[in-house]
Amino acid sequence: MRIARRIVAVALVSFSAILAPDQGAAQTLSIPVESGIRPIQTETLFHELFADFFKESDGTTYVQTGDIPAMWLRDSAAQTIPYIRFVDAYSQLRAAFYGVIQRDAKNILLDPYAEAFSADYHIWERKWEIDSLAWPVLLVFVYYANTHDRTIFTPALHSAMTSIVTTLECEQRHARCSTYVWPQPVPTHDEYNPNTGMIWSAFRPSDDPVTYRFNVPQNAMAVVAMKLLSRFARAAFGDDNLAKRATALAEAVQTGVLRYGKVYSRRYGWMYAYETDGNGHYNFMDDANIPNLTAMPFYAWCAQSDSVYLNTRKFTLSFDDPYYFGGTFATGLGSPHTPKGWVWPLGIIGAALTTTSRQEVINAISMLDKSDTLNGLMHESVNPNDPSEFTRPEFGWANAFWADLLFRTVAGYPATPFGLAQTASPGERQSDTPTIVPPWTQIADRAEIVRTLGRLLQDAPRTW
Repeated sequence: MRIARRIVAVALVSFSAILAPDQGAAQTLSIPVESGIRPIQTETLFHELFADFFKESDGTTYVQTGDIPAMWLRDSAAQTIPYIRFVDAYSQLRAAFYGVIQRDAKNILLDPYAEAFSADYHIWERKWEIDSLAWPVLLVFVYYANTHDRTIFTPALHSAMTSIVTTLECEQRHARCSTYVWPQPVPTHDEYNPNTGMIWSAFRPSDDPVTYRFNVPQNAMAVVAMKLLSRFARAAFGDDNLAKRATALAEAVQTGVLRYGKVYSRRYGWMYAYETDGNGHYNFMDDANIPNLTAMPFYAWCAQSDSVYLNTRKFTLSFDDPYYFGGTFATGLGSPHTPKGWVWPLGIIGAALTTTSRQEVINAISMLDKSDTLNGLMHESVNPNDPSEFTRPEFGWANAFWADLLFRTVAGYPATPFGLAQTASPGERQSDTPTIVPPWTQIADRAEIVRTLGRLLQDAPRTW
């Protein structure tokens, strides 16, 4: 982690300067924000596609996570999903997204316990995080649901999906099955109940060590992923055994989350804990990295109206949460991964994507605008009292989710569906984010978004 000052941002070459030499022609969206620091240029919403996606000689797509030269399984899926909605308008996107899926498959087959890989298929980091195997499954489902492109279901992807289920099954029985170790000592409580049905984890989506071995949001996302995987295991691969294993895994983990991951609070009522050992010890917090508790409807664990979720959200977005911070320019979730008191734009975005309040969305966009210091690109975290202090000049995952938030709220695009996952309650759907501009403005913004993407694709180098 490095703390950069504004002078670093000024020294960087902006994305719009590279792809749009005629700056006078740059287009902006109609967005009701308070700060008015600068117009939000439409081109920046596609920064990820043209700065971090690289076509490789083996037919795969390497996705760099912003300013770190490595590909995270989690981040690469999250960086891709917001843009899949455009494949109908621009079919050339299919090859890039197909390539991401195949690259993820190769990475998983290299080592299912590693969460990040270099461009030459070497392991960048080997921190075992459940969501690293859940995000690629969500990506496969969303891609196929939008394209019906059966060519993605290659033997390598079949093997990778099998490896995912096998690894998660093993970590359900960690003490009896797993050989995974992290070589350095970490501040984690190693005592846990081995009979919860949940999946053992070593690290959080933030890449920080867990406090207790069962991270609740990671397990919740695994349930969604396994229910989705069971569908295409049978329909795409004809693998009934894999489908049955994924279904059984989902059912066991779901039962564990509902039994051991919930706790009664006198102040909030029934709510989810962030982590537990299954023996009555809980970690009450939330982290800006997704999956987290705040974004549960985003990844289709529950509906926005679910009472336990609403109680949980009241806690996670309050100062009772030890990682919820506020300042002059921003208020939202932070993380122990970054300086205490600093807010993550990704945390603000995750809360906005799962709210039912139009005003909360407007407030979130305003805070993100105020805390932006790099021409519309998102940092990892910022000092909420001085946004010129930040970590990471630009964070690819946050850039993509910022685009998704604007696609939904000012252009009227629906949430990218993860289907009827039927997790906590049958029939519950994932979040629908309120729009914040009138219908005629949404139409104009949508036309501008599609037109800009078309121009960028036309001008993009052939190596993309």
